[in-house]
Amino acid sequence: MLTAAPAHAVVGEQAKDDAFAFTAKLDIGGERSCSAALVGEQWLVTAASCFADDPARSLTVRAGTPKVRTIATIGRTDLTRGGGSVVEVVELVPRTDRDLVMARLATPVTGVAPIGLGANAVLPGEDLWVAGYGRTRDEWVPDRLHHARFTVDAVKSTSIGLSGKSPDATVCQGDTGGPAFREIGGRYELAGINSMSGQGGCFGTDESVTSRAAANTRVDDITGWIHSVAYRDVLKQANWKNVAHLASGRFTNAAGAAAKRRMDLFVIWKDGSASIFPGSDSTDPKTPFSAEHKVAKAGSDWQYASVIAAGNFAGSGTDGLFVRWKDAEVTEYGHLDLKGAHNEKTLKKKRQLDPKNFWNNARLITVGRYSGNSLRDDVLVLWENGSTSLYTDIHSKELNGYSQLSAAANSWKNATQISAGEFNGKKTSDLLIQWKDGETSVFPGVDAKGYHGRTKINNTGSAWKNAHILTTGAFTNNDDRVNDILISWNNGNLGLYPDVDGNGTHGGIELLK
Repeated sequence: MLTAAPAHAVVGEQAKDDAFAFTAKLDIGGERSCSAALVGEQWLVTAASCFADDPARSLTVRAGTPKVRTIATIGRTDLTRGGGSVVEVVELVPRTDRDLVMARLATPVTGVAPIGLGANAVLPGEDLWVAGYGRTRDEWVPDRLHHARFTVDAVKSTSIGLSGKSPDATVCQGDTGGPAFREIGGRYELAGINSMSGQGGCFGTDESVTSRAAANTRVDDITGWIHSVAYRDVLKQANWKNVAHLASGRFTNAAGAAAKRRMDLFVIWKDGSASIFPGSDSTDPKTPFSAEHKVAKAGSDWQYASVIAAGNFAGSGTDGLFVRWKDAEVTEYGHLDLKGAHNEKTLKKKRQLDPKNFWNNARLITVGRYSGNSLRDDVLVLWENGSTSLYTDIHSKELNGYSQLSAAANSWKNATQISAGEFNGKKTSDLLIQWKDGETSVFPGVDAKGYHGRTKINNTGSAWKNAHILTTGAFTNNDDRVNDILISWNNGNLGLYPDVDGNGTHGGIELLK
């Protein structure tokens, strides 16, 4: 009843422009055509049968570079139009127990959201969308993505049996590897990958063939494996000994209830280049980021940044940056995204233009929610003399919302790093301080009136004395509670301490060693 033709679009409706943009078209050596689904910014998941030498006999695929040049088109519902991305597939990672392979793209895809991977098991009787670029009823090589609704007839250990909801719903050649997915709360969640079909009603199929049944490869039970492959090398590809500055924020995805991924990481490297590591939607705390996007080349103006911190200054869904430059100029950027920093506002002119500019004495800076409103838009400064100050509501008040938190103190000169966090559940943010001797302190619920107690989360002499740079963020969950600490160590390793609270850290994770 079923065939395993390697070049298996769905006979159904044409997809509207930009609909199901995570569906990809694969051109495999100019000989085969398949579909695929974008599951990470640099990864597709598709059928192994697309790459097998003879899928009727074996689905075995060699891991590594594809045997023939393979080109993926992503985010282009109509293939005759521009837009989207056209990227070469440079690596295959096969799954040995089913008709499935992951395909790594040469460069990350921008402007197209990967399809979600959830933990919901596929159930008999459930309805799924199926999409692909294969044949239709009357087209041999369609130029447009098609989709149709199917019902789950049976669920096996590695496969799903499907039947169309309408008489013309059929999986055809060219659809192999395309996604079967559900819609939950306005987002799509991958359930399976097109594998085999009876192909009744497809162009070129003998009229005596009437079966429209289809079999899909399950992915709902291996989301952990998919994530582990998709995010495995994101951090390894960078030299973390060359970090100059770190800042965490929601630069590429919205905050609040609209947040679908974890916080992003902005990195300025010692050569003046800069990168954004978008937060992943993985449930594995070992894979907090999904890709690296270079947003500035070596020698860019970021080489002149002295201190940076991220916050939500403009009151919109995404974050920007507060920067003190080496010439003491102070700048607010309302937004930072994959195209760079935007909405620049100079808060203090360069020192040579303003002799009264004392911001060259601002040694450490962090941004938090210290005025009690919902925005992370308050700047806390530790000065060279050990005193601290708070500037609230930066976007509206600029540098006029000033209050002194503490007078000059020699002991505070021993602070090496500061960062704002939400460790204790107070109405305002806490202040994390890393000291030279390895001790780490948290000052809970800081506000314009000052400090209200102090707790120690690391003792003197702890390994944290080897921290090169640290930042706090929401790196293990997609909410906005900033209670994870990411550390770039002096030796180039990366560590993550999730869910830090008033009782301290509760075990660390080696992200890179």
